[in-house]
Amino acid sequence: MRAALLFALCPVALAQAPDPAYEVLATAYDELRARDYDSAIANFLKGIEAAPKRASIRKDLAYAYLKAGENVLARDQFREAMALDEADVETAMEYAFLCYETKERVQARRVFDRIRRTGAEPFRARAEQAFQNIDAPLAAGIERWRKAIEMGADNFSAHFELATLAEERDELDLAAEHYEKAWRSLPDRRRVLVDLGRVWKAQGRADEANAALLAASRGGEARAAEMARELLPGRYPYVAEFRRALEVDAGNAELRRELAYLLLKMDQQPKAEVEFQRLAETVPEDLLSTTQLAFLLYGRGEVAAAQPLFDRVLAGGDEEMANRVRAVLRIPQVQARPEAQPASIDARVMAERSIKAGYLKDALKYLDIAHESDPGDFNVMLQLGWTYNILHQDGQAVRWFDLARKSSDALVAGEASKAWRNLRGSTELFRTTAWLFPLFSMRWRDLFSYGQVKTELRTGGPVKPYASLRFIGDTRRTIGGVTPMYLSESAFILGLGLRTTSWRGVMAWGEAGSSIGYLTRHMTPDYRGGVSVVRGTGRRMGSETSGWFADTTIDGVFISRYGNDFLAYQQGRLGYTTALGTSQAQFYWNAILTIDASRQAWANFVETGPGLRFAGALLPEHMYFTLNLLRGSYLVGGMARYNDFRAGFWYAVTR
Repeated sequence: MRAALLFALCPVALAQAPDPAYEVLATAYDELRARDYDSAIANFLKGIEAAPKRASIRKDLAYAYLKAGENVLARDQFREAMALDEADVETAMEYAFLCYETKERVQARRVFDRIRRTGAEPFRARAEQAFQNIDAPLAAGIERWRKAIEMGADNFSAHFELATLAEERDELDLAAEHYEKAWRSLPDRRRVLVDLGRVWKAQGRADEANAALLAASRGGEARAAEMARELLPGRYPYVAEFRRALEVDAGNAELRRELAYLLLKMDQQPKAEVEFQRLAETVPEDLLSTTQLAFLLYGRGEVAAAQPLFDRVLAGGDEEMANRVRAVLRIPQVQARPEAQPASIDARVMAERSIKAGYLKDALKYLDIAHESDPGDFNVMLQLGWTYNILHQDGQAVRWFDLARKSSDALVAGEASKAWRNLRGSTELFRTTAWLFPLFSMRWRDLFSYGQVKTELRTGGPVKPYASLRFIGDTRRTIGGVTPMYLSESAFILGLGLRTTSWRGVMAWGEAGSSIGYLTRHMTPDYRGGVSVVRGTGRRMGSETSGWFADTTIDGVFISRYGNDFLAYQQGRLGYTTALGTSQAQFYWNAILTIDASRQAWANFVETGPGLRFAGALLPEHMYFTLNLLRGSYLVGGMARYNDFRAGFWYAVTR
C-alpha cells in the first residue's frame, strides 16, 4: 500500500508549475517571425506582467523594439534585463551601444569601461574599442576648451562646454568647477544650476546638491524648475535648506520670498521681516514683498516706516495690490479699467506661475499669447512642447519641439532635439517599411530582384489599410513561354490593400491595384491576396545562443494576372544556428513545395537541398546573405529535373 501510494504521488511531486507567460510569449514569437512588431510588442509586455523577473523576456522585447525602430524603448528594456541578470555581458553591450546612439554617452562610457576591465573575450576587446571611441574625443575636447580658457575665452559657452565634456568623462571635480563658473557668468541660466546640482549629487555632496536644485526649482526657467523638482526629495524643504540655497543663489527673489512666508507661518515674524526687508531693498519691483513688509510694520504701529512702502505700492501700477493697501488705509478703492489689465500681464511670467501651480491648461493659454506676441521666441516654443507633453498631447508636443530645435541657442536647440527624437516615433500615424531581396540563380544565369515599399495606417483595430509599391524583375528581362515566371513578373505593382494583425502566426491580406510591365509598357489590373502562416521553434536568427531550429512558411496567394490562378508555396527549414558575438549563421536543409490550382507546368515543383544564411557586425542592421544549393523536380508536364545554386541578400528598414 505504501509503495503504491508513493508511486501515485510521484507525478504530483515531480510536476512543474505551468509557465504563466507561455501562451502570450508563444504568440509574441509567432508575430515576431511574421514581422508584426506592434502585436509582438504588446504580447511581450503581457509576458513581462506575468513573469516580471525573467530577463529573457525583456531582452526579446528590446529586440522587437529595435526591429520596430524604437531605439529609446529598446534601450530601456535592455537596462531592465541587465539589472535582472548582471552576468549577461551581451545584454550590457547592447544597452551600452544603444545608450551611445540615444545620446546617453555618460552611461555608455561607464558600461563599456566596466566590461573592458572585467568582461571576457570577445566582449572585452569590443568594449575596449567602443570605450576609446567615446573617451578619446572627450579627452581631446576637454584639452581644447582648457587651452581656450587659458588664452582668454573666459565666458559662459567655454565653461559650459568644458563642464559638459568633463561630466561625460566622469571628471566630476572639473565638471562641478566649470558648471559653477558658467552659472556665475549668467545667473539667469538656472538650467546650469540643475547640472551643477546633479554633479554635486554624484560627488556625494548631498547638502550642496539640494541647495543648487532648490534654487533652480524656484524662479527662472520653468523647464529647469521642473527638472530640479524631479531630483529633489519629495517633501517640502526645511528652513535650513532654504538658507543654504540662498547662499548659492543670493539673488533668487522667489526663493527668498517663499522662505519669508514660511517663517511667517512658523510664527517667526522678526526673521520673516528681515527677508522681506532685503527683498524690498534689492528688488523694488517686487510689490508683493513690499506690501507684506508694510503690513507687518503697520500692524505693530510703525506707521511712519510703513508709509513709504505703501506709497511705492500705490504708485506701482498693480491695482489689485494697491487696492489691498487702500483697504488697510481706509481710502476709496479704484476700479481697474478692463482694458488696462492685460497690458500689465507678462504672458511668459503668468505661464511659468501656472506651470508651477499645476494649472497646465492656463499655462497653455499664456504661452499661446506669448508666442503670438513674439513668434520668434524659441524658449516659448520649447515650453509649449513640454507643457503639451505633460498633458499627454504628444502630437502637439512634437510640432513645438520640432520648431524649437531650430533655435540658435545651443541649450534650447539641444533639449528640443532630444525631446523631438524621443517622441517622433510614437506619434506618427503612418509607418513605412521597405525591403529588398536580390537573388542570383545559376540555373537561369539571371539576377532576379524583389522589393516592396509599403506605407501602413497605424490603426488600433485588427485590420490595417496600406498602400504598396512592389517590384519584381530580372536583368535578362525574360518573358513568355516556359520561363521562370514564378521568379519574375517583370513589373511594378501599385496597390491599395488591407491586412489583418497576426494571430498565432496567421495573417490574411488582400490588395487591388495595377501592374505596370516595364518590358511591355502595358498596365494591367492586378488583384491579389492570400493567407500567410509562419511557424518556428528553436534558436532563430537573432537569438543570443547557438542551437537547433526548425521553421516553416506557408503562403496561399491568389493572383488575377495569371488567369485568376491560386498558388500555394511552402518552405521548411531544419538546421542549426551559431551565435558568435554579433555574427550569426544558420546551416539548414530546405524542403520547398509549390503548386497551383490551374496545374501550370512552371508552377508545380518540389525542391530540396542545403542552405546557409549569415549576418554579421560588418553588415548593416536587418541585412543577411543567403546561399542555397537545390535539387528540383517538376510535378506536371514531364519536365526534367534540375539543379540550381541561388545566392542573395535580404535588407529591410522601417520608418
